[in-house]
Amino acid sequence: MTIIILLILTGLLLIILEFFVVPGITIAGLGGLGMIAAGIFMAYGIDSSTGHITLASTIFATLIILFYALRTKTWQKLMLNSTINSHVDIVEESSINVGDTGKTITRLNPIGRARINGQEVEARCPGQFLDPKTAIEVTEVYKTYIIVKPVK
Repeated sequence: MTIIILLILTGLLLIILEFFVVPGITIAGLGGLGMIAAGIFMAYGIDSSTGHITLASTIFATLIILFYALRTKTWQKLMLNSTINSHVDIVEESSINVGDTGKTITRLNPIGRARINGQEVEARCPGQFLDPKTAIEVTEVYKTYIIVKPVK
């Protein structure tokens, strides 16, 4: 009788894992169904009343487990409740033009931050690394970043 209970409990655990952790039809779900079916089949092998009781209690246990697992508060404790407040800086085309000069704020390695005409933007210096507070000149302007070179 202990093996029947262990088969059914292990099967229920695998079904819950299949449902919440590894969605889809995988070995966990099929194994869980197989274990539950084997446990119920073995219970009917003892006698039919034991089989009926085992079947009814397995269905009842499955419904109770799914009810508690699907409650909103159960999964809210496990959910990540953070928001993303970041944004993409957009270079105003009228404020920065090719040939404007400025200084790097951070190290351009080869991407970093620079201040051009009082506006802080993402700057790229292909093929070179520039230290902070290096004088730069704008060579290209794109919507979200600028290409710069060091002033010689």
